[in-house]
Amino acid sequence: MQFSQFGEKFTKLSGISELMADLNEGLKNPNAIMLGGGNPAAIPEMVELFQQETQKQLDNGHLLTAMLNYDGPQGHDGFRHALADLFNREYGWTIDADNIALSNGSQSAFFSLFNLLAGEYANGKKKKVLFPLAPEYIGYADGGLAEDQFIAFKPHIDFLDNGLFKYRVDFDALTVSDDVGMICVSRPTNPTGNVLTDEEIIKLDEIAREKDIPLIIDNAYGTPFPHIIFSDVTPFWNENTILCMSLSKLGLPGLRCGIVIANKSIIRALTNIAGIINLAPSGIGPSLMQDWVKSGEILNHSENIIAPYYQDKAKQAVQWLQDAIPAPKLRIHKPEGALFLWLWFENLPVKSAELYEKLKEKGLIIVPGHYFFPGIEDEQWKHQYECIRLNYAQPAEKVKAGIEILKEVINELDW
Repeated sequence: MQFSQFGEKFTKLSGISELMADLNEGLKNPNAIMLGGGNPAAIPEMVELFQQETQKQLDNGHLLTAMLNYDGPQGHDGFRHALADLFNREYGWTIDADNIALSNGSQSAFFSLFNLLAGEYANGKKKKVLFPLAPEYIGYADGGLAEDQFIAFKPHIDFLDNGLFKYRVDFDALTVSDDVGMICVSRPTNPTGNVLTDEEIIKLDEIAREKDIPLIIDNAYGTPFPHIIFSDVTPFWNENTILCMSLSKLGLPGLRCGIVIANKSIIRALTNIAGIINLAPSGIGPSLMQDWVKSGEILNHSENIIAPYYQDKAKQAVQWLQDAIPAPKLRIHKPEGALFLWLWFENLPVKSAELYEKLKEKGLIIVPGHYFFPGIEDEQWKHQYECIRLNYAQPAEKVKAGIEILKEVINELDW
């Protein structure tokens, strides 16, 4: 069977499809140590709260109503109104429900945004998505309908104490040409856990507005919810910003509920796309979480339960890694948020893809780093082949056992 150009592009092996395939296979193998995927931890306190809220929404009939009816293509009205009220009340924003659209997960929202604002235009021009700081999220890489739809810049690297390092936007090198349709960042960044400072965000916003293009902030792990973030930053939005959020990282990935906050023309466009592709997003997640948003409990649980839980786990995993593979053989990106540790083996004698295969043979699933550099055109830049992503959010015994396998394989390399 012959596929269209669309079919040819989206049936090829991609980083995100390989990751999800390995995740599925690993779930079938009880002995596999799955430190590759992005599944959030089942935090006991949060699981208990989810159970209580689910029972409450079943008892009052709201959850059943959500399951028995379609929402509109923009998403659950009550949830969107509650979100707008929350952000206006807490942060002084001036948005309403028409500034918010829901999607079946953030991934589908980014696919729509990347192809709404970049790609091929009717006048023959072609515009790109610019990542000012690579590495970036694996799921972005194959989200463009056009070829060569992404451009990225290498980071400035700060070397810190105790074998840590941190990426920063290299504003001296950053250029935004006329063929750029948007600037996109994640905060915290998947895969590295890097958090762009308020100053970096403000500067990127200024550049975007000067170029009359939007700044997209992927806030799936960020503040104010789920607040898997270990530094003091301010939620950011204005009319030129497209802020994308998620209910998944609260600990509810099965709900597939993404949130887009943008100016109303962008929201209308996304709503039209959603009506054609999805008919309507699921209302189950919004119905379940609406009362938490109304009351502000979603902020309290994020700050007081979720953030401390992940920060403690990240700190412990870093210590285990440093004990197992001391610097300078291993450098770890300073953990500032998200579910991952970004490990850099400088001068690694094999590429990270080969290291991935060696670890997989031993029963450890991680993600090789080269998938996280969409838009980097310098194939000779060794750094992109020397890094891996490790999910530290899994049960402690799994993380510790995985680190022992990593130690074993690294020490077997001729280095």
